[in-house]
Amino acid sequence: MSGLSSRTDKLITCILPKGVAQPMLEKLKQERGITRVNINSARGSGKITPLAYRGLGGQTEKELLNVVVQAAEADAVFEYIYLEAEINRPHGGLMYMSRLSLATPLLLPDLPEEA
Repeated sequence: MSGLSSRTDKLITCILPKGVAQPMLEKLKQERGITRVNINSARGSGKITPLAYRGLGGQTEKELLNVVVQAAEADAVFEYIYLEAEINRPHGGLMYMSRLSLATPLLLPDLPEEA
């Protein structure tokens, strides 16, 4: 096997409020054994903010959480993230899932957690 992910993998992308992605990453690793996760920072503006009524978008910091999962477990992981990250609440973020044509897993040694 070449080590490349198959075409049956899915990419779950979440746009979350600042401070939510890192705890979610830790939960995915500890509770689901998922390690193919990446976090990026972003800035966004929303339509439903106090400044929006004056024609200005409110700039807020966001985090992008990307999770690669096998297609067979994709729906369950999607629901898990949706509930655990509290995306179902107002201003909780949004998420979507797409097919992934290619991904290379990065295997790191199992090291002890830092204090």
